[in-house]
Amino acid sequence: MSIASTELSESVICSTLSPTDVPRRRAGRPAATRSITTWPAGVVWAAVATDYPVVLTELDRSLTSIESVLDPESKRAEIAELEKEVARPDLWDDQENAQKVTSRLSMLQGELERVGKLRSRLDDVQVLIELAQSESDSDSLAEADQELKSLQKAIDSLEVRTLLNGEYDQRDALVTIRSEAGGVDAADFAAMLLRMYLRWAERHHYSAEVYDTSYAEEAGIKSATFAIKAPYAYGTLSVEQGTHRLVRISPFDNQGRRQTSFAGVEVLPVTEQADHIDIPEGDIRVDVFRSSGPGGQSVNTTDSAVRITHLPSGIVVSCQNEKSQLQNKAAAMQVLQAKLLERARQEREAEMNALKGDGGNSWGAQMRSYVLHPYQMVKDLRTNYEVSSPDAVFDGEIDDFLDAGVRWRRTQEVAA
Repeated sequence: MSIASTELSESVICSTLSPTDVPRRRAGRPAATRSITTWPAGVVWAAVATDYPVVLTELDRSLTSIESVLDPESKRAEIAELEKEVARPDLWDDQENAQKVTSRLSMLQGELERVGKLRSRLDDVQVLIELAQSESDSDSLAEADQELKSLQKAIDSLEVRTLLNGEYDQRDALVTIRSEAGGVDAADFAAMLLRMYLRWAERHHYSAEVYDTSYAEEAGIKSATFAIKAPYAYGTLSVEQGTHRLVRISPFDNQGRRQTSFAGVEVLPVTEQADHIDIPEGDIRVDVFRSSGPGGQSVNTTDSAVRITHLPSGIVVSCQNEKSQLQNKAAAMQVLQAKLLERARQEREAEMNALKGDGGNSWGAQMRSYVLHPYQMVKDLRTNYEVSSPDAVFDGEIDDFLDAGVRWRRTQEVAA
């Protein structure tokens, strides 16, 4: 994932390209190129060829910086301790703790493996370039160019991961989407966003579980709550929190007028056993009802769906996607715990902001526009990152937006 469409090299640049056609590069990373290359066959290309020493040095510097931040030695020490825990015969007597230990071990091993593979790939491509240049092998150099682009993208992605160092960033994410102003178009937009995030999870082979979906009468959804279960899912997706805006010709308007609609996205960290969220039985009211599908139709003949109201705060959560009432209640309680954890975090943050004289940013602040008419553009209003391919974005290609958001958030934290 990279913040912009970074290109390390192009085979041929046609003379008809305008300056706006050149891919944007991240600030501080100038193109490592030279203007003319003569190949052994005597063909002179009007080309932008990779300046390999500069590119290799830059990639090595970036990877070395990432390695220093990740601190492999401390991670190896933690892995050794966790492996001792895993080897204990009574580990699975406490299944929740066992899952936490094995999950942490798997994550740390994955991080070290990821860095190690990138270092090996960088060493291998350097050897490939040296051999190709010594033998004047243009095909191998072209292969090296592609590998360098791939390495740049992978290193950019890992670099963003190092910025996810918040208290809950490593956790799974609990996401709620709600339709807001805009009527049936807003409900349809909320459904489009739900599909977008689920497709993003699918592209990365992340586990996604939909807990609750409230369908609108004509089309789309009123709201949906789902979990993305992957390392750093919360830290990555938390930058999606806020109000999303859609501008398009409404497919529900007989006169074909342009419609602006809104949907809100809320992202919470999934709670863990160590969070100690105490919810007395007297503080909640549990109601059961039959699950419903699109158009309000009943999809279950038993009262398996569960709605929980937290009386002191007024927070209401529901779950109807599991098969049994017991499973739905457990899932609803997990959602309630996450909301109460976030509520406590916001209260602490409000106290700190009051001391600093800073009101902070509302979760409802508008953060991205999806324009389908009169032109096609998706633009993040905080980072100014934009693309002209909304279809791809709605199909889950949001990595660059997520990267840009994480980097932007870090700059805001540093500035504060």
